[in-house]
Amino acid sequence: MMHKHASLSRRTLLIGAVLLPLGARAQKTNTVEVWKTPTCGCCKDWIKHLRDNGFQVIAHDVDDTSEARRRLGIPDDKGSCHTAVVDGYALEGHVPAREIKRLLRERPSAVGLAVPGMPLGSPGMDGPEYGGRKSAYDVLLVRTGGRSSVYQAYR
Repeated sequence: MMHKHASLSRRTLLIGAVLLPLGARAQKTNTVEVWKTPTCGCCKDWIKHLRDNGFQVIAHDVDDTSEARRRLGIPDDKGSCHTAVVDGYALEGHVPAREIKRLLRERPSAVGLAVPGMPLGSPGMDGPEYGGRKSAYDVLLVRTGGRSSVYQAYR
């Protein structure tokens, strides 16, 4: 009887050891870490957009986001007002949650996604203060060395 109990405990520990990393990965994938300036309203609105779409967000107020952008491998010409990271992928600017979820599902070989500038109508740039105005914009897939391609066009 004791032998059977010992075997059950070993099996339980083995299953727990396998499931723990899976749970840790799921939690990690759902967390977005953001670097933004303290007074930026559109950054706060983008963070709300992420939370409304199931992401957990850790925000850091910094004086200048360019250091985070460089550290994560996003070229300055793809820059915006905030920089983030999710599960090892960089996110620059007002990237829609839908594209972040797609990125995490497809897992392409890339640095991450960028929406350069601050296009009207993108998440965080779509509040009532913008009067419903929208600009066409592209979500770019940024690869190593700064090369990029259109990941999703918004028209």
